[in-house]
Amino acid sequence: MIQSVDRAIRMLGVLQGARRLSLSEVATRLDLPPSTVHGILKTLQAHGMVVQDKDSNRYQLGPAVLKLGNVYLDTLELRSRAVTWSEELARRSGHAVRTGVLTFDEVVIIHHEPRPDGSRQMPEVGIVIPAHASALGKAMLAYLPDQATALLAGGKLRSMTSETVIDPQALRAQLDEVAKEALAIEKEEAVLGEASIAAPIFDASGSVVGAISVVLPAVEWPPTDAMYAAVRESARNISRELGAARWPVPTG
Repeated sequence: MIQSVDRAIRMLGVLQGARRLSLSEVATRLDLPPSTVHGILKTLQAHGMVVQDKDSNRYQLGPAVLKLGNVYLDTLELRSRAVTWSEELARRSGHAVRTGVLTFDEVVIIHHEPRPDGSRQMPEVGIVIPAHASALGKAMLAYLPDQATALLAGGKLRSMTSETVIDPQALRAQLDEVAKEALAIEKEEAVLGEASIAAPIFDASGSVVGAISVVLPAVEWPPTDAMYAAVRESARNISRELGAARWPVPTG
């Protein structure tokens, strides 16, 4: 591992989580000397990855980060295949639809189909959700045993709400059930008042590469059987377009 690159990536992660930070705050969070942090920040700033507010001198992520993110999305076949089926799923369910991928212990939303009711809604592409607190994350972890084991053994799971499942044994039992049904659920585990159901998406190699979910108000729980079926059908159709010969792909 190249130390300077590792430090720069960690610095971007700190700024992602905190939005705006002073030089001393970044140094404290990374446990690095301010002089070292200053040099890396200035290098990132020269490439547009970081910008500094003129009034407060605080640092935040720069426009080049967005450019890289957009390039990633444009080249992601999963997203292009998911768009049409997400629109159909939103129409059938009457709710918003998310497609996400797993990055370490978080889910990144790569496509968001708003509720089809015409109401104003915040775009969600790029938001991250803890994998253990989301139906999307559980739908993928159930078919990634090594990553699931590492997550469960990696220390205390973060509690987002009082409903978040943070007990490793309880979460493992949930993942075992997801693997049997190819369907994951969560109710108010990440956000109070929000629930979701998700199904895994596989590619031609048989690997899980993402998941698709319907997001509904917790007051409308439980979903109908038709909604469960629609989510599974959407995941199956996207997987087939990605070349998957079977859905779901058996574990073990």
